Amino acid sequence: MAREILIPHQDIVARVEALAKEISADYNGKEPILIGILNGVVFFFADLVMKMTIPCKIDFVRAASYGSRTTSSGTVNFIKDVEIPVQEQDLLIVEDIVDTGLTLEQIVKSLKEKNPASIRICALIDKKERREQAVAIDYRGFEVEEGFLVGYGLDYDERYRYLPDIYVLK
Repeated sequence: MAREILIPHQDIVARVEALAKEISADYNGKEPILIGILNGVVFFFADLVMKMTIPCKIDFVRAASYGSRTTSSGTVNFIKDVEIPVQEQDLLIVEDIVDTGLTLEQIVKSLKEKNPASIRICALIDKKERREQAVAIDYRGFEVEEGFLVGYGLDYDERYRYLPDIYVLK
């Protein structure tokens, strides 16, 4: 498949540093739990945590709605839940891309049932094209209107994650 660079790596690095600074300021004096949504978030998550200046705990959930397709199936499958206690804790969900919003909605709903003190959302990419569920993103890396994106952890059928830039598949 052909691909075209949408966001160069140096722009990603600069934006991740800015997000880490903003999050560190907002959570100053607290120790939030950052919850990454596997698998695509690993690059963004690691870079974000390493740029933060406050202590935090980390955990992951895994939920999928794409499989080998370029559009969401509409069904969210939970494969892994958080393993550390989150009751009365400040949670920051870290996502690589928010597309339909369905996966994130289900994750937030599941976490709210565990009675955290707060839940905020950080997304590297806020993509509006196929949004089906309104999602309040507190920390946004980039806003993208359309296109199937790969690179920097984003994939198509487990391919292209390794690319340092973010591309649009053609």
